[in-house]
Amino acid sequence: MLQPPHSSLQVAAVPAQRGTPRDRDQEAPWHTEAVCRRDEAGLFFAPSKEPTAARLSREEAAKRVCARCPVMVECREHALLQPEPYGVWGGLTAAERRVVLARRRRREMELKKTARTTGRIAAAG
Repeated sequence: MLQPPHSSLQVAAVPAQRGTPRDRDQEAPWHTEAVCRRDEAGLFFAPSKEPTAARLSREEAAKRVCARCPVMVECREHALLQPEPYGVWGGLTAAERRVVLARRRRREMELKKTARTTGRIAAAG
């Protein structure tokens, strides 16, 4: 599993993202530009037995860091594709990422169902 961008990463750990919406050096991995690399990693990951109010406050602070990050989209997609089970990645908490993944799975199932139905109608027509 990859280390989060806010901890020490080896440059070759994540392949360069091509076709990103930003104009930047395409040979550099996305995480080299992550704002969180300059912040405290503890902001993005919960300590054990963290009280709910403290967790919510910490997550909001982490999301504020993410909001100003030039690679937020790449980070979010990384966390959704891995999937990363802990921490704030790309402005989303682990729970929020689970919701996004569930919606994506549901949408994919609906699209497959529609394609099968459309294929049957075309074959019968």
